[in-house]
Amino acid sequence: MPDAAAEPGTAAARDAAEEKSAFSHPAVEPDSTAGYGDHPDQVIDFYAPRGGAGPVEAAPVVVVLHGGSWRAPYDRRHISPFAGFLAHRGFAVASVEYRRGAEGSGAEGSGEPVAGRWPDTFDDVAAALDALPELVRHHLPRADARRTVLTGHSAGGHLALWAAARHLLPGDAPWRTDRPAPLRGVVALAPIADFEVADKLDVCGGAARQLLGGGELFAGRRPYADPALLLPTGIATTLVQGRADVDVPQAVAEAYADAAAKAGEVVGVTLLEDVGHYPLIDPAADACAVVAEEIAQLAW
Repeated sequence: MPDAAAEPGTAAARDAAEEKSAFSHPAVEPDSTAGYGDHPDQVIDFYAPRGGAGPVEAAPVVVVLHGGSWRAPYDRRHISPFAGFLAHRGFAVASVEYRRGAEGSGAEGSGEPVAGRWPDTFDDVAAALDALPELVRHHLPRADARRTVLTGHSAGGHLALWAAARHLLPGDAPWRTDRPAPLRGVVALAPIADFEVADKLDVCGGAARQLLGGGELFAGRRPYADPALLLPTGIATTLVQGRADVDVPQAVAEAYADAAAKAGEVVGVTLLEDVGHYPLIDPAADACAVVAEEIAQLAW
């Protein structure tokens, strides 16, 4: 008999249908690709602006960090339709690849690939953001790098929030910066934004714990990796969250917003009714247009 959880009308069935739609689009090839390091995964795809609300010769830059639980099978190609969608909305887009968990390594007996690499995943995101201004000048000459917005989906939402908080990292963190990043803002999409709550809810099969090395390493590394412990950032931040998300539940975003409020910072939370995890990056979904508007409000 079929699994009742996947029968029509269930949350699992909705999630499966939304995932199928989001992954049904052909990959959109970038206008150019550049490396920010020597590893094959240390690359950024660039999409030139193609129209939209503002002049393409002064287009804001949107930095996209893909999700996929920081696991190797999910690379930037699955989010390339979203990157192309943003380019057609008038944004200059930089889609960042980074090192993820090793293929086929298994996660605590689950058989799934491990989520992320410590410290490589963080090394890469920091290096990519540091290299970005010069790369944008070369690959997106019509863009205005002074108006840069970070966005990311799911695990990529975590990385976007983390990248905007590097100036708050502990003093011995190799990724720490001496001042806030020059960003117009962050739009995090269903982000794994609070590791304590995500761990309690076993989000994405315990991905947050795996990312930090598992076991006893989790608590010791959280101050270096958990956005909910790196507040207030002083950077305009909006979370976009589907209320029907069963992959990264609403409670994770709300925990981050609550932590921000306790730190004296207001974080915007846009909750979308009857929307799950994947429509936020699906160009065929209305939720994706909402995301583009949230980015535009910060960028323009």
